[in-house]
Amino acid sequence: MTRCGRVLMVPCTARQKSSVLYSLFSGFCNSADLPELPDWFRYPQGQQNFVDSDDDFVLPTKLEFLEDSGCSLNAHDWRLDYRRGSHDIDDGDSDLETICSILKSNFTSVEAVFQALNGFNVHVSDDLVDKILKRFSDDWIQSFGFFMWADTQVGYKHSPHSCDMMVDILGKLKQFNVMCRLVDEMVRLGGLVSLATMTKVMRRLAGAGRWNDAIRTFHRIESFGVKKDTIAMNVLLDTLCKERSVEHARDAFLELRIEVRPNASSFNTLIHGWCKARKLEEARRAMEEMREFGFSPCVITYTSLIEAYCLEKNFRMVDAILDEMRVHGCRPNVVTYTIIMHSLGKAKEIQEALMIYDKMKADGCAPDTSFYNSLIYILGKAGRSRDANDIYEEMCKNGISPDVTTFNTLISAACDHSQEENALKLLFSMQEVHCKPNIKSYTPLLKLCCKRKWVKILMYLLGHMFKKDISLDLSTYGLLVDLGSDLLSYDGASWANVGCADLSYAPGAQTSLHIISAEDRSVGLYILEIIVINAFVMWDVADLRQPVFLCPKQRLWWKLMGLQCAQV
Repeated sequence: MTRCGRVLMVPCTARQKSSVLYSLFSGFCNSADLPELPDWFRYPQGQQNFVDSDDDFVLPTKLEFLEDSGCSLNAHDWRLDYRRGSHDIDDGDSDLETICSILKSNFTSVEAVFQALNGFNVHVSDDLVDKILKRFSDDWIQSFGFFMWADTQVGYKHSPHSCDMMVDILGKLKQFNVMCRLVDEMVRLGGLVSLATMTKVMRRLAGAGRWNDAIRTFHRIESFGVKKDTIAMNVLLDTLCKERSVEHARDAFLELRIEVRPNASSFNTLIHGWCKARKLEEARRAMEEMREFGFSPCVITYTSLIEAYCLEKNFRMVDAILDEMRVHGCRPNVVTYTIIMHSLGKAKEIQEALMIYDKMKADGCAPDTSFYNSLIYILGKAGRSRDANDIYEEMCKNGISPDVTTFNTLISAACDHSQEENALKLLFSMQEVHCKPNIKSYTPLLKLCCKRKWVKILMYLLGHMFKKDISLDLSTYGLLVDLGSDLLSYDGASWANVGCADLSYAPGAQTSLHIISAEDRSVGLYILEIIVINAFVMWDVADLRQPVFLCPKQRLWWKLMGLQCAQV
């Protein structure tokens, strides 16, 4: 069995990273040592074999990313194809990849980013800027450095949307001084600041616990060229309520309602905030104030109360509110019924939840996609997969298009009950209805593959993901790291003890690897190579070595370091 090369992970340039990735690929383990694929994957009914007689993994030809290949892949080609899937680019994307390769370096200042980009001849457009800002939305230095550089390019000026994206990135990463200076510059240039801009500013301030700053920003909103009206006030109230400060929202409302006349939405926002905070007496008091201002509680008002009582599993009060709605001539809508049914399902009141479905149909209220998704979830969790599939078929017959949540729910339920073949078929069928999967579509199948050591299917799914430009999230990445650590056990300075006192310590010097079995060794090293490759793409090594508390990302990193640095 081919031995995998040991690569020490240290901060490096983009060119060095590419060299490391190549060396990792060149050391891939022989696929003959990997566990056998299950029969349902090797010989699906009515389709050609997914695996040939030599046990080389051949991806299904019906899939999008192999349709134009016209041939099977041998084991080595398959592994390289998995990496190429997310990096093969059209000529129109060459500028995007050029800039991204530069921005992946470790910059310490915006000026350094600006200087690094100088001299590159690329065509800057609104689409390019938006894609870069989205890709580097978690790195304010890279994104803002690029943003400033793009503004100096001949023939390009930032759009209001690009400016709003940059404002949101700075606010998300709590760079409020820079954010405020950018907004001031947008005001100076004229035509760039809108209510959407100020919404992002207020929401990010409130999200950081700076509620008073958010309120002061609203008071100054006219100086930014935005009208101070009921719509703007409702945005402030909604922001404060969603950011866990309905009390600040109430105080701001009492002060502002003299200057800005509220509407029904103003009261509904406050009532929803009180219900989310489980302060139902305050919510009832706000309903009375709503009536005093001449507004009648509507289905939105009552649904907020129903949701609060559902969270407390007080279904007797839910029925009482439904009766109150009927007395006032207010009919429940599909959102109301969905909340009730979903809450009953989570409380394991399955039969009562299904009765809500019958009651809704009797009331002449048509179900929507969210309602069907909730019903499928309830039936799937109860182990009633056939009933869940029947609901899905009924959904399609009624002209309700399934969305990604529909498929994710069905896939998760199938995996939970060891129906892996159905789960895989559901994943494939998403493209037939033009529904793009997300990371949650793959996670249940990836977990199942890790549990059963179906490494070839795991690699196949990863390749499918990358081709569709779906990246690993923290939990999925951790899933792969855990698989490697489960298959490779080692003693000495293990990863679990690393970083507790000194994050600059790199494990591996005194670490020895104990092989559980030849098969586990092959699988473990194979998975290890994949997660090492993705680590270079996902995380900045230098950032992970900062002397701060061990966040989940850092714990995963050090666990990976302990595995990767082990002497094989």
